[in-house]
Amino acid sequence: MSEIPAHEAFSLGGDLPVNRIGYGAMRLADGPEPAPSATEAHIWHPPADRAGAIALLRRAAELGVDLFDTADAYALGANEELIAEALHPYEGTVTIATKVGVVRPSPTEWVTHGHPAYLRQQTELALRRLRVERIGLLQLHRIDPEYPLADQIGALKQLRDEGKVRHLGLSEVGVDELRQAAEITPIASVQNLYNLSTREHDPVVDYAAEHGIAFLPWFPFAAGSHAGPGSPLAEVAAEIGVTPAQASLAWLLRRSPTVIPIPGTSSIAHLEENVSALSITLTDDQFERLSRAV
Repeated sequence: MSEIPAHEAFSLGGDLPVNRIGYGAMRLADGPEPAPSATEAHIWHPPADRAGAIALLRRAAELGVDLFDTADAYALGANEELIAEALHPYEGTVTIATKVGVVRPSPTEWVTHGHPAYLRQQTELALRRLRVERIGLLQLHRIDPEYPLADQIGALKQLRDEGKVRHLGLSEVGVDELRQAAEITPIASVQNLYNLSTREHDPVVDYAAEHGIAFLPWFPFAAGSHAGPGSPLAEVAAEIGVTPAQASLAWLLRRSPTVIPIPGTSSIAHLEENVSALSITLTDDQFERLSRAV
């Protein structure tokens, strides 16, 4: 498979070009992250095939994927270490995005924690685990209502001012929160749950596009009846000769010029399939049919 076409790059933060299919590394060393409204916790299981996970990450880089997303909370830091083992010294233009702001008292618990001192501590630990002096993109995993937003964003801004972070982002926020954060310091990205069948963050996608902010949809694939046999997604995919998953990614790429899906997989075959979605072009009619399906 050829590399991602250069014209598909987006300039993160205005000065950091990244290709428009990234990779979400959580599935390589953790269970699924709870959705914002989920009440069940998920247990971390180390990858059964560590060598296979490393090979997959390296294959992603070979294909031109240059944005790898992780978090200090994924596998209690082991996910960041896995990325470093596979990709350090990050030759070329590889950008690592990580997140802080969620504490894991045990492998089964996800607790938002935005104390400024904790955010700094976890960023320092992420720097060590990733083996870097500066993190390309540091994202606030969740806004903690127990602390002023200005204090949480201020802590991250201070880290950037010290040269330990290049760009800052947010995760699971609405337009108002994104706007408030941007009044404190430039925000380069927002990472929300979003796909063809989960569209509550449409206003955030539009706001991000208007302001040149990267929108990183996690879990970017349509699910359930929206992706099943007879669905508009299945019909469009059949017309193009691709899989519904590829058509889902093509819709996201067409949805906004600042969208950068970060699909995760433990399969090299699925990785290659996801990356190839960049070569899929939806007609206006196909895009509109999919957009109206939900």
